Amino acid sequence: MKYLLSLLFLTAAIGLKAQNLNLPYKIYDVRKQKVISVDDIIADMKNTDVLFFGEEHNDSVGHDLEAKIFEKLNKTYPQQVALSMEMFHTDVQPIMNEFLAGLISEKNFIKEGRAWENYKDYKPLIEYSKANKLQVITGNAAARYSNAVTKEGLVVLEKFPATSLSFLPPLPIDTATGRYYQKFNQLLGGHGMGTMKVYQTQNFWDATMAWSVSKFINANKGIKVFHINGRFHSDEKLGTLAKLQQYSPKIKILNISAFSDPAFEKPDWEKFNNLGDYIIITDPKLKRSY
Repeated sequence: MKYLLSLLFLTAAIGLKAQNLNLPYKIYDVRKQKVISVDDIIADMKNTDVLFFGEEHNDSVGHDLEAKIFEKLNKTYPQQVALSMEMFHTDVQPIMNEFLAGLISEKNFIKEGRAWENYKDYKPLIEYSKANKLQVITGNAAARYSNAVTKEGLVVLEKFPATSLSFLPPLPIDTATGRYYQKFNQLLGGHGMGTMKVYQTQNFWDATMAWSVSKFINANKGIKVFHINGRFHSDEKLGTLAKLQQYSPKIKILNISAFSDPAFEKPDWEKFNNLGDYIIITDPKLKRSY
């Protein structure tokens, strides 16, 4: 009997391992230096306030994982989680709330909420929130404000009327120096006044998303926030994540950096150690969402 039980456990373990090998993603815990499961991330959230998911916007596997993580968070910490998204702007929070309450149609929500063209990739998150009565934070700055910053710099925000300030983070907004600035210049290919104003826009987005999350946490003690943004905003714990830590120094944050990599079968995890607490590599052979 003892031998039979041991054999059953061994068979189950082998089956689980084989199942994991067939997944279109791999998760690495940088702190523990080992491959883990989604459930391990969920368990780590017990004493954590915010989980960042830094995505590639066209990564279908990443989008599926976001929905899976959010659902598991809610099942583990029922009614103690909220979603925060780069993909919606602060000024459409009332529209988001109306849709979640079932008061307006999806057509009106998509149009008046100015949903991204690939809304279908994020729809499962919104629908899950709606079905489970979970709050969604529309975290990013509206295009009219970011376009103004790109044109005239961050100082332009101080010219906006008082009625606009409720959609904006506290002014003035500082511009990050050091590593984040270096990364941004590498991405854009050089320095210059034009590049600097675009960089100020990047900092504006970071500040707005961080302020949105910080404000929510201050008003909703005990609620864990799952925040989704493009991974440049949070890789290396810079950008939005660093801004959030400035606004709310006492909160505990974990972050995920998710992307596809050619070495999916045998990842070089050491190469990505600086990106976050967890690295998720998705299968590059799978079709992108756009």
